[in-house]
Amino acid sequence: MKQVESLRSFGNIKLLADSRRMEILQLLMAAPATLTQLARTMRQSPAWVRHHILLLESAQLVERTEIRKTGKVTEKFYRAKADALLLREVILPKTKKPAVIFAGSHDLALEGMAEHLQKHVTLLSLPIGSLDGLVNLRQGLCQISGAHLLDTENGEYNIPFVRHLFPDRAVVIVTLAHRTQGLMLAKGNPKGLKKVADILRPKIRFVSRNAGSGTRLWLDTELSKLKLPAATVKPLDRVVKTHSEAAALIAADKADAAIGLQAAAYRYDLDFIPLFEERYDLVLPRENEKPLRPLLDHLQTAKFRTGLRALRGYSSAHSGEQIPH
Repeated sequence: MKQVESLRSFGNIKLLADSRRMEILQLLMAAPATLTQLARTMRQSPAWVRHHILLLESAQLVERTEIRKTGKVTEKFYRAKADALLLREVILPKTKKPAVIFAGSHDLALEGMAEHLQKHVTLLSLPIGSLDGLVNLRQGLCQISGAHLLDTENGEYNIPFVRHLFPDRAVVIVTLAHRTQGLMLAKGNPKGLKKVADILRPKIRFVSRNAGSGTRLWLDTELSKLKLPAATVKPLDRVVKTHSEAAALIAADKADAAIGLQAAAYRYDLDFIPLFEERYDLVLPRENEKPLRPLLDHLQTAKFRTGLRALRGYSSAHSGEQIPH
């Protein structure tokens, strides 16, 4: 099976921004070719093709694979070094203070931390869910992630997932906080919802979280206990990425219920029925500790714990503790 390779060099991505070079590379991914063959296909001169081939060769995107001599004619065949390329480049603001990307599960306490740390570090948020956040961290698309993934086999949060994704790298796991999640409901609970199974009742407008988020995975597990597929929830066409988005839809009478943070329900003046408490951890490669030190140190401060107490359903009892794994 042919392989897709990642292209991370900004210089090479810039090189391929030229549609002519991109087309040459795509042709050479399909099959080796000579300058003459490429020129004929692209309706250009061999000299024109040679100019672009040299640029692609110097960037190590193309290589000479074969030289054939037929009488006095020498033909040089070129091919792409990769069967396919995935272009990925993170573009960060250019400032004196470090800019880091957080990718992972949405968290209200983390939002507050970003404001307090503006003088020291620019924290950019990409709320894509716990699982996808850890995958992004593994792929180098962010510097820190946040997760609340429960391993239902041993009842442990996050550690089994980190071990699986980072078997060969030193990773730090630090607890941000313990949080309470439950049913977020319209003020006064007009639909009389009391438990998870109630969201399956006819005409209940339920807001789901994105696939791969810790909240969605928890819900899928609960539905499986009821011997019901996740698709039974009506409608799963209303999917959001954050607790705040879900709460806002209920407050605007565009939905009846969602699973979310008690703090989000309180912020939007919703009713709330607690269902479970979870541990939310920050995950970062060991080599990222230095630029993220201001953030990690902030977890130990009285200012952080005071701010956390203002969030309903949050506990700072274990905040800042490093989790052995």
